[in-house]
Amino acid sequence: MLRDSIKAAQIAAMKAGDKPRLATVRLILAKIKDRDIELRTGEQPADDDAMVIEVLQKMVKQRRESIKLFEEGGRPERAAEEAAEVVVIEDFLPAQMNEAETMAAIEAIKAETSASGMKDMGKVMGLLKERHGSQLDMGKASGWVKAALA
Repeated sequence: MLRDSIKAAQIAAMKAGDKPRLATVRLILAKIKDRDIELRTGEQPADDDAMVIEVLQKMVKQRRESIKLFEEGGRPERAAEEAAEVVVIEDFLPAQMNEAETMAAIEAIKAETSASGMKDMGKVMGLLKERHGSQLDMGKASGWVKAALA
């Protein structure tokens, strides 16, 4: 399980004395714990790894936005810290699909569903997320789906 590998990484970082990595791994575990607490009142997800991947993807997205803002604000040292956190978080994410693989998946779904225009975008995005959600940045995928359906 992904959660176990993150906990093992925390122990390894403690033993190695890698403070920046340890801090990031602790942030990851805290976010996962927050999500667990949120889900106590709701319906439990069928797949724990899917929930953890969703949390990690959200963390990467937030940090990329922060990097952009720090660079625009003239704070390169803070942008570098955020970039270092992104590297650690991405270590736990499954390999991401490149643009060519994503476009092939979009074309396959488009053919399967007979999608022809923008009215079918929700159907294509839904299937894309269901099948490849953990391997995609859905923000980028959305633009590619729009281009494929236009």
